[in-house]
Amino acid sequence: MLRFLTAGESHGKGLLVILEGIPADLPLAEEELNLDLARRQRGYGRGGRMKIESDRAEIFSGVRRGKTLGSPVGILIRNRDWENWKELMKVENNISALPAAQALKVPRPGHADLAGGIKFGHRDLRNVLERASARETAARTAAGAVCRRLLAEFGTVIKSQVIEIGGAKVKGEGSKVKENDYWEKVEKSELRCGDPGAEKRMKKLIDQARSKGDTVGGVFEVRAFGLPPGLGSYTQWDLRLDGRLAGAMMSIPAIKGVEIGMGFLAGRKPGSQVHDEIFYKSAVGGQRSAVNFYRKTNRAGGLEGGVTNGEELVIRAAMKPISTLLKPKNSVQIDTKEAVPATVERSDVCAVPAAAVVGEGMTALELARAFLEKFGGDSIREVRRNFLSYLREVEAY
Repeated sequence: MLRFLTAGESHGKGLLVILEGIPADLPLAEEELNLDLARRQRGYGRGGRMKIESDRAEIFSGVRRGKTLGSPVGILIRNRDWENWKELMKVENNISALPAAQALKVPRPGHADLAGGIKFGHRDLRNVLERASARETAARTAAGAVCRRLLAEFGTVIKSQVIEIGGAKVKGEGSKVKENDYWEKVEKSELRCGDPGAEKRMKKLIDQARSKGDTVGGVFEVRAFGLPPGLGSYTQWDLRLDGRLAGAMMSIPAIKGVEIGMGFLAGRKPGSQVHDEIFYKSAVGGQRSAVNFYRKTNRAGGLEGGVTNGEELVIRAAMKPISTLLKPKNSVQIDTKEAVPATVERSDVCAVPAAAVVGEGMTALELARAFLEKFGGDSIREVRRNFLSYLREVEAY
């Protein structure tokens, strides 16, 4: 079973990841993880933290001479900003109490500050925000990069793009995704947007929000190409892959909505305009492909009944505007109950492009989990044998 845990605080010494269940003999290098970490830190509208941190993943365990061992993969990401916070965030307690001026007493609307403080009984809300911070997603991105590498061994490629920010939308976002140079344009874009006109409108909205001390959210899309049919299951509610992917996406901070394929639009259309008709490819020159059934449309987004159907996976997630505003909203001091402006921590104006990269990682983690459930083995050789045997069965179906 593939599973992972993260640990660490936003301004602590660093972030830790333990990823268990990766088969032995998977080629893996730190640089592959660091490429995704760098992609997560880019984006128009990011704040000062990205100028301080330059995330680097250190593989701590589970890899020897460039290949996984089958044992848990441990990853460490050090916080460079720790030097500026080590007194406030130190583990040792050699003083009677933290100075009152350093305790965080005013919760920020839209954050976990107040709900978390009530839940755990914290009177210093920094104990909440340090862990609830989206900084933790760097650890998930590193874990997702390992899973991306695993899936790539079997022909699955995962991409993401931003399709809307602050109401500015791309045009025909699904029409160019199979063009060879489209994703190169997305990667070069400051907003992970393949539509230059839309990107210009998005940047204008971000600039306007920054000038007002405000923030903006948006929508990103993740696509997985090359998935085999049969991942996930309809036999129990918690095995349905669409539910698992939606839960993985919703676990990303600030994500408030998820749709697969046609998504919410499917609720506004008749069935004749929603369901994908099924066709069959006849053998050409005596050759049959691994998946002979296909659909000319992909309104289902690659999943039917919680199971992959061989079409590309399409997931979209809506990210709310970041909760920390430079012109703060009203709040309450938790001790005195006095009405005061909310606390202001360092923040971004827009982080939708970064969330898209995190979304890739979470998609990779959940797909890799489903993949190993279906084709599991202790080594890559064993997984490949199971995978190829299954493809032969699919071809003969």
